Formats: sequence, structure tokens, C-alpha cells
Amino acid sequence: MRFFATAAKGTEPALRDELRELRLRGVRAGRGGVHFEGQMPDAARACLWSRVAVRVLVEVTTFEAHDGAALYEGTRAVDWSTWMTPQTTLAVRATCRSSQLTHSQFVAQKTKDAVVDALRDRFGERPSVDRDDPDALLAVHLARDRATLYLDVGGSSLHERGWRAKAGAAPLRETLAAAVLRLSGWDRTRPLVDPMCGAGTLAIEAAAWSRHMAPGLSRTRFGFERWASHDDAERRAMSAMRDQARTAVVREGPPVLACDVDPRAVELARDNARSAGVELVFQRRDVRDLAPLEPAGFVVSNPPYGERLAADASLYDDLARALSGMAGHTAALLAG
Repeated sequence: MRFFATAAKGTEPALRDELRELRLRGVRAGRGGVHFEGQMPDAARACLWSRVAVRVLVEVTTFEAHDGAALYEGTRAVDWSTWMTPQTTLAVRATCRSSQLTHSQFVAQKTKDAVVDALRDRFGERPSVDRDDPDALLAVHLARDRATLYLDVGGSSLHERGWRAKAGAAPLRETLAAAVLRLSGWDRTRPLVDPMCGAGTLAIEAAAWSRHMAPGLSRTRFGFERWASHDDAERRAMSAMRDQARTAVVREGPPVLACDVDPRAVELARDNARSAGVELVFQRRDVRDLAPLEPAGFVVSNPPYGERLAADASLYDDLARALSGMAGHTAALLAG
């Protein structure tokens, strides 16, 4: 089976390296994500363990779709009863690029019509649409008049770890935070500080990564666990995979500090860390008071840079002076 794990733009190399560490086969970075091959347990492992992937998709079919009729016929030709019954709810989302069909909503509607018509022919009744929480989420990617149909293995965005009940202004997605940490070169043994932690996403992701906490453990079930194809053997295998992930967690990791000049941000980060089940060192501190770590470690942060949060030149002057006193450390900043 062919899979595609999506990622934030620019983080594909981080996801590629992560999936290779998970010993998945045929790993190859592409535009907007990473391809890999295997069977459903491999995709389940990616959903459970990947910190960087936003979605994991399984390819169902691919065909030429120069117009709406070809899109409908190509979709209807699939035996959708493998994954769905009339009791299965579904939703369809679509993207179009360099094709004669340019309206994503039309593409999604045409695809949905073909799926429900095929299931009605098979069972005598059709499934319902649920755009908010579908059992089966179908993704259509149309590029250069070729349609590729995917089912979303995870069922929803994998950045939702389940611990961030509260978010500050312009929160950083957990998957992007994980990618920044991996791209920084942090080895998960040296101490790390985020001097402008906000809601604490970077620091929490760092602590969870260093303790081998599978990010998908907080989910009661993934999308594929709601498909008609998910049988008792797969349920037992998934239960065992979750049990193994729980036993893989280590008690302690390197020191991770979460600092912010705003006391409300520090309390917010503290609440989120408690929900995530990780221990951090919290400090209310101005970035100008950034102090060297012992031993020398990493400074990783997502400072405001004037797009989603206001910033002025003095902040970066202060940050530059603070970093000049961090000899022997590595600094990684997400900035415009």
C-alpha cells in the first residue's frame, strides 16, 4: 500500500528523517509531505509515533480526470464497501492544482456523489455526510488533470495532541514545534530553554520527545479504527501497539526550561504541561536575563516577528545581546 504523510511547508526533511527512524519502507520526501509504503500497521505506527506529520493518508486509487464526468466515473469504480457501509459517515475535502477542474468544492461534491451512489447500488441505501466528525475522511488531490483519492488514516489533524486546553495568542502547532526541535539538531540529552515560551508548546514537545512519549497515545482511536475493514485482529494489534508505546515512556529526560516575561503565559504553559504529563522548569524571566545552561545546551524559540504577533526592533536587539552571552550553546529560532 502507498501512503503519504503531510507536513508543514519546509518541514518535509524533518518528517522524512522521523519516518526512517520508525523503520518505514520506501520513505521519500515530496512536495508537502513524505511518501512511504507498507501495510496498515505501518500507517498506524506513523499515526501513533510521528510528531511531525499533520496527516497520514492511504492511497485508494489514481486516474485521469479531465472533467467532472471522468472524476465521477473514476471514483465510482472503486469498491468503497471495503471501508464503508451505509452506517458509515463520511466527508470529502479536495485540492486542485494545474487542472481543468479548478473549483475544489465542485471536485469534493462530485467525488462524494460518486461514493454514495456506489454504496447505494451495493447496499440499497446511502451513507450520511458528517463534515465535523466523519467515520471516513476522503481526500481528493487533483494535479495536472490526474486525480488521486486518499483515505485519512488518522481521521483528523495529528497536531491535536489532546493536552492543549488553553492557547495563547497565535499558538504554534504541535507538529511544527516538533519539526523545529528536530531541525535544530537537539539530541534529547542536553538541556533546552525556550526564553519566550508563550503557551509552552515547544518546551512541552521537547520534554515529551525526550521521554519517548508517543504523541498519538492521547487519542482513543484513529480514523481507520472506525472503518468497516477494521476487524478484531486489527483491534488486538492496535491495542498491543498502544501498550508497547506506554511501556516505552522513560521516567526522566534532560532539563527543559520554559520562560516568559508575561506571568500569564508562564501559568498557561504550566497548565498545559500538567495536562501533557511532562515536568518542566518554569521561570518568569525577561529574554534580556537569559542565562547559560549547565552544561551548555539549546535555545529554541518562536519569538514574535510581526506577522501574527506584534514585534519591534528592540526585541531582536535584546535577543541578540542575550544570545551573545550563550557561548557553546546552539540557538534555533522560527522567524519570518
